[in-house]
Amino acid sequence: MKVKLINHTPEPEKTIAASARLCYSPIGAVDIWEDFTDEKIEKLLKKILQMGHMSPFEHASFTFAVEGISRNCSHQLVRHRMASYSQKSQRYVEESQFDYIIPPSIRNKPEALMEFENKMREIQASYNALLAFIPKEDARYVLPGACETKLVFTMNARSLYNFFEHRACMRAQWEIRALANAMMQELVKVAPLLFSKAGATCDTIGVCYEGKMSCGKCENVMER
Repeated sequence: MKVKLINHTPEPEKTIAASARLCYSPIGAVDIWEDFTDEKIEKLLKKILQMGHMSPFEHASFTFAVEGISRNCSHQLVRHRMASYSQKSQRYVEESQFDYIIPPSIRNKPEALMEFENKMREIQASYNALLAFIPKEDARYVLPGACETKLVFTMNARSLYNFFEHRACMRAQWEIRALANAMMQELVKVAPLLFSKAGATCDTIGVCYEGKMSCGKCENVMER
């Protein structure tokens, strides 16, 4: 899996803090960027994070390039609808030698790995044979969920917080949890204060919303 933050709003922490500044002071809109020290930015960001005032977070966006994830993972990713996605098309890009993602539970068991890889070879042969008769857009129907895919996607900071609450959780499926953790590592490089409280709720606020399905990591379990 490769995850890279390829673009983001310039000065994202200052942008969000300036947006919040407008809400809490009489200063004019055109002046919110002026006389705004690092200390003031940090103080205001900590304040709105503590208050849960997340609407200013929508003013900063972050764009990721990702490869080496499965189609199964991307299907989970696009369920987060407050985002923009561009994905490698199996309709136009031929998969005559497709890569595939192997879950750890399969990789760690030789018998399972042999069965899995044999099936991938069978699927590859079927796909290649179909290309002689039908268009790529129809041949792709035999391709597995394990098939590797690539994406570019953009989320604002508020959507990212929501994404990490769900996908950094130990209850999340292993592949999208790995993606979430890799994304957070990229984000703290450019906006460490902004994402200082991002993550699963058991880590950030000491609360688990999974109820009876909780992994047990958080002792303070709340019912919704």
